[in-house]
Amino acid sequence: MLRSFPTVCSTLFCVVCSLLLGLSFSTEAQQVPPKRELRGVWIATVENIDWPSARGLPAEQQRREYRRLLDAQQHNGINAVFVQVRPSSDAFYQSEMEPWSKWLTGQQGKAPSPYYDPLLFLVEEAHLRGMEFHAWFNPYRASTDTATRKLAPNHPFRKHPEWFLRYSGKLLYNPGLPAVREYITQVILDVVRRYDIDGVHFDDYFYPYPEVGQVIHDELAFAEYNPDGLKLSDWRRQNVNILVRDLHAAIQQNKRWVKFGISPFGVWMNQNENPEGSATKAFQGYTGLYADAREWMRQGWVDYILPQLYWSTNFRAAAYPVLVDWWARNHFGRHLYIGHGAYRMQESTRSDTTWRNPRELPRQVRLNRKYPADVNGSVFFSARSLMANAKKTTDSLRWHEFRYPALVPTMPWLDEVPPRPAQNVVLTRTGPTAMLTWQPGPAAADGDLARYYVVYRFAQGETVTPDDPRYIIGLVPQLPSRAPVLVDTSARANTAYAYYVTAVDRLHNESAPVRVLTTGRSAEIIVAQAPSPSTAPMPEVPAPTTRPAPPLRPNASLRPTPSNSTIKTKVKTKHRKRGGFFRRLFGGR
Repeated sequence: MLRSFPTVCSTLFCVVCSLLLGLSFSTEAQQVPPKRELRGVWIATVENIDWPSARGLPAEQQRREYRRLLDAQQHNGINAVFVQVRPSSDAFYQSEMEPWSKWLTGQQGKAPSPYYDPLLFLVEEAHLRGMEFHAWFNPYRASTDTATRKLAPNHPFRKHPEWFLRYSGKLLYNPGLPAVREYITQVILDVVRRYDIDGVHFDDYFYPYPEVGQVIHDELAFAEYNPDGLKLSDWRRQNVNILVRDLHAAIQQNKRWVKFGISPFGVWMNQNENPEGSATKAFQGYTGLYADAREWMRQGWVDYILPQLYWSTNFRAAAYPVLVDWWARNHFGRHLYIGHGAYRMQESTRSDTTWRNPRELPRQVRLNRKYPADVNGSVFFSARSLMANAKKTTDSLRWHEFRYPALVPTMPWLDEVPPRPAQNVVLTRTGPTAMLTWQPGPAAADGDLARYYVVYRFAQGETVTPDDPRYIIGLVPQLPSRAPVLVDTSARANTAYAYYVTAVDRLHNESAPVRVLTTGRSAEIIVAQAPSPSTAPMPEVPAPTTRPAPPLRPNASLRPTPSNSTIKTKVKTKHRKRGGFFRRLFGGR
């Protein structure tokens, strides 16, 4: 896994601390949950699968539904959403290029009433909850039917009917036309430039899924735009490759921090047709959809790949463990997230009875974690299915696999410069409750500011480590309207703690920590200074070993009401002359 703190350093860190600080080292360190893991959900808008619940709802009801959806996913431990903003050459945002979506307002081309820009709202609400927002585009689908009379006057078909193919009752863009590729790129760049999205996302729909009796009539484009004289199948794959390559480059030229990823069909090729393929006997994305996902990763044209592995661990034709292992060996250093079919838990099919087992989905997540250097997270289809909590699966994920928070893994090829640390960290304690406030640091060398902050808490006798999320008590967003604040209501009375606050930028690079040591008094104010090379872990003091308290969810207790009766004891932390392992492992300024 590509992490801010390399996996190989984690165990070494614990061993070194054990030797130098006299701490006990046990196999429990090997069972620490991952601190870096993307946990996402798809939010499908086509056919109103996930949001909004119906066409043409009042704007306020749309917003209310979305907030409730995000609140539920935040409660489940989700830290990224993949929201479908262009389901079929229509828009869930204000666009000069394409019409408003009928799945939003009930009629294609009709604006929301009262007016608002849904995408601006969708992104802001996700960021308020500490979630990445990936804008999900369907590049080639132009309409879910061929009734062109229903298309809005500003639908691209009205101006360029020659760009489109009819296939199996749908209207599709012709991937073989250079003009189509340029148009799709410009549609997506329009969103990249105008909205604060974190990623651009494609699903598995490239050339259409084959259907009996259906033919893709792209003969004219094949004859006119095939200068290399390729076979039809190779030419179609090249068309998709060009779009993927050029779009990735264009996104980076406009905003270097915006990620580009694709969620292909779960099987690239079967081993019996290609020795580089997987030990499966299933439909192949390479030959069936002309989608060469392995080549995209090999060339670095995507920042992450998210294969849809919607099969169970016992499905013989395409067993989940077989495919996870194949993708883990074929992601070429790009992030690998696994797409899970949460909707399968609601099925009762005889073709694969494994889905009747409530342990199946959690078991898949645990299997992913057996590849800590390769599998970087999980994404579930879809949001509504996860909220349905079929067979109590979501409860299991929330209380076990996703019990503790996780930071999104870093992408060093996009950015590896950490932000500046927080400044003016102040801890005010009244009884067992501790309130931490701070100010953002200045911009880093690359111009980035902190996007959110991580607060760790260690009691005396506990091993200070940056890699154990069980000690994270809060993820606090940097909001434009007020200074960051966190209220720790789970602290024990008359107990001394060490708090560490780190700043994290939008690509999840983490700064050096700022440390505050409490004395255990019932009322005190402690002012920390900026981190220096002398920042060291807490000294070892005998204390009962206890399981860390369940952490606060992101944004918890962000609006404290300080007591006016606090007895203020001002203490400044003193810098020691020896270096600290915690700081050296975090790095930063």
